[in-house]
Amino acid sequence: MEKSKGAMEAEISKALTHWEKSYLGRGSVSVKSDILRDMIIVILKGILTPAEYSLCQDKDGMLSVKENRNSLVESGMEDLKEIILSITGVEVIGFHTDISTRTGERVMVFKLSSDLQNNWGED
Repeated sequence: MEKSKGAMEAEISKALTHWEKSYLGRGSVSVKSDILRDMIIVILKGILTPAEYSLCQDKDGMLSVKENRNSLVESGMEDLKEIILSITGVEVIGFHTDISTRTGERVMVFKLSSDLQNNWGED
């Protein structure tokens, strides 16, 4: 039986949390994944450490935290692409991410090679 959209979104969130803990050494407080047309949009909350929040008090520190965190995530890009492919059966052709040093949230957008949402007959 084919997975429901909600089940697939939950599986993606769980897999990304596991990846964070094993690859980055710690996980976010919460993860929410949404499939929208040919994209998977993931919001990860609570990813900054107290030390990183302290660094973010000035612009240089904020840019440093953003750059370091983005480099860490991008260094694991092949793993992330494989996770999405194994869950969805669809290839990742693009990846975008940013972090808010104010809220401690990261946004990840996986651009897929086909429209995954069509699998459930939704608009």
